[in-house]
Amino acid sequence: MSNTYGDLNAKIDYVFKVVLIGDSAVGKSQLLARFTKNEFSVDSKATIGVEFQTKSMLIDQKMVKAQIWDTAGQERYRAVTSAYYRGAVGAMLVYDMTKRQSFDHMTRWLEELRGHADKNIVIMLIGNKCDLASLRAVPVEDAQEFAERENLCFMETSALEATNVESAFLTALTEIYRIISKKSLSADGDYDKSASLKGTAILVPNQDANTAEKGGCCG
Repeated sequence: MSNTYGDLNAKIDYVFKVVLIGDSAVGKSQLLARFTKNEFSVDSKATIGVEFQTKSMLIDQKMVKAQIWDTAGQERYRAVTSAYYRGAVGAMLVYDMTKRQSFDHMTRWLEELRGHADKNIVIMLIGNKCDLASLRAVPVEDAQEFAERENLCFMETSALEATNVESAFLTALTEIYRIISKKSLSADGDYDKSASLKGTAILVPNQDANTAEKGGCCG
C-alpha cells in the first residue's frame, strides 16, 4: 500500500465488516483479491474455512476501513455461518453469470444471510465473470428483477478484467456509511463510539444531487 495510507490506522473513523457469500468457484476470493490488492490469480485454490482482507478509503471525508470476509461456498463449511455473519453491516451475494445454478442458489443464500445477519444489512447482488459474455447463462433482466424484488443493489463484475469491482464495493460501503452515519449507532460496539457519536458524519443531501440519488440504491 502506498505511503499515503501508511499512518491511516491511527485515524480510522469507521470499521465496516462485509461478508462475501455464494457458491464455490463463483469468484468470491478473486473479487476480494482484486479489490483489496488489485491482484488476480489464474490458478486460485478453493478457500478453506474463513479469511479476511482489509482496505481503507475515504468516504465523505471520513476514513472507512472495510474488513471483508471470505468463506468457502462448499456445504461442509456452512457451520461457520453464525460467527461469520456476526457484526456484518454489508454482504456481497456473488453468483457466476455463466452458471445458472449459482444464480438459482441466491435465494437460499439470501435466506441464510437474513436469518443470521442484522435486518438493516446492506446487500449487493454481484454477477461475476462478465468478461465471459459468450457463455452468459443468467440474463441481466433476471438478476435485476431478483434484486428489485429483494431490495438489493445489483452489479455485474469481472475480477479478471477488474470491471466494476471497485465500484461494487464502493457503492455498498457508501450505502453502509450513509445508513450508519445517519443513525449514529453506538450501542453494538461494532463501530468506534467516539466516531459514531460525531454529528458531522451525516451526508448533506444537497451537497451533491447525483450522490444523493445514487445513495438509495440499496435502501
